[in-house]
Amino acid sequence: MKTTLILSTALTGMAFAVSAQEVNVVSWGGAYEMSQVEAYNKPFTAETGIRVNMIAADNPATPLKAQVEAGNVTADVFDVEVSDAIRLCDEGALVEIDHASLPPAPDGTPAVDDFVEGALLDCAVANIVWGTVISFDTTRFPDGAQPQTAADFFDTETFPGKRGLPRNPKRTLYLALIADGVPAAEIYDVLGTDEGVERAFAKLDTIKSDVVWWEAGAQPVQLLADGEVTMTTVYNGRIFDAIVAENKPFAVIWDGQYMDMDMFVIPKDAPNMDAALQYLKFATDTQRLADQAKYIAYGPARKSSAALVGLYQDGVTEMAPHMPTSPEALENAVMDNPEFWADHDTELTERFNAWLASS
Repeated sequence: MKTTLILSTALTGMAFAVSAQEVNVVSWGGAYEMSQVEAYNKPFTAETGIRVNMIAADNPATPLKAQVEAGNVTADVFDVEVSDAIRLCDEGALVEIDHASLPPAPDGTPAVDDFVEGALLDCAVANIVWGTVISFDTTRFPDGAQPQTAADFFDTETFPGKRGLPRNPKRTLYLALIADGVPAAEIYDVLGTDEGVERAFAKLDTIKSDVVWWEAGAQPVQLLADGEVTMTTVYNGRIFDAIVAENKPFAVIWDGQYMDMDMFVIPKDAPNMDAALQYLKFATDTQRLADQAKYIAYGPARKSSAALVGLYQDGVTEMAPHMPTSPEALENAVMDNPEFWADHDTELTERFNAWLASS
C-alpha cells in the first residue's frame, strides 16, 4: 500500500560526489506529503544533492516499530504523532536529538525557545500543529440551517445522513463528550472516569448505525465527495485542500477540534543516519515550516514561522484564518494529551473495539 516518490536534481562538479546519497522519509501521503515534498524535499535536494525517497503509510509509526523489531530498518526519518514519538523513544527505538544543534530562528533565538510548547522531545522534533475537525457537504443541506457545532454532528434528525468517524477511540470519545456538553478543558478529567467513558459511549450509541468508519487520512474527504456521508471528521489540512484546491462544496466546523502535532523521528540503525539528521534540521528550520503553510493549512511548530505565513499557492487565499491555531479554531479545541493516552489507551481501545463488535 506504500507508494514511493523519488526526487532528484541534476548535479555537476563537487555536488556530483554526494548525489549517490539518499534519505528515506516515511510520511502520511496525500496533500500533506505533497506539502512536504514542495517545502522540504525539493529545496533540500537542491541545496545538498541528497535524494529524498518519500514513502507513504497509513500510520508511519507502524512500519517504524515493525522495522525496529525485525532488526531490518530500511527508512531514515518517520513523521509520527506525539504519543507514538514518546512511546517509541521510551522503548529505545529512536535516537535522541540534540536540541542545541537545531537551527536558531532568523533573529538568533535558540531553537529551544522558538518551538511551541511540547514541540521538542528527547527523540523528536515537531514540524506541524494540526487538527481533526468536522466537515460537511453544503449541498446536502440546501434549505434552512446548516450544521455549526459538534452537537449538530450527532443530530441526525435535524441534519440527516451518514457520518464519517475514524476507527479509533482517541478521536471519537472526546467528540462524543463535546457534543454532550462537556467543555474542552474538562474532557480528560471526564474521560478518566468510568462515568465519563459510559457517557461517551452512550452518545456514540445514538449514531452508531449511521457511522461509516475510516482509517486513512484520504478516506473522509473521499466519503464526502462520493456522497457516502453528509458529515465527517477529517484532518483540517486535507479538507482545506479539497475546498480551496479542488473547489469542493464542503465547509468546516471548528467546534470540538482535536489538536495534535506531527514530529520527525529517526530510528536507531537508520541506514543513512547523517543524511537523516541533516534532513531533520533542514526541514524544521523557520523558513521551511513557513513555506509548508503555502501548500496546506497546518500551523508551523516554530513561533518565528508565524510571521512568514502568507498566501496559499494560489496567490489569493490568506492562510492564517485556515490554521488550526486561529482564534476561531481554538475557542473549543481539545489538545492531545500523550500522558493521558499512555495511561488509558490500552483499556479504552479494548473497550472501543468491543463496542464496535457489539450489535
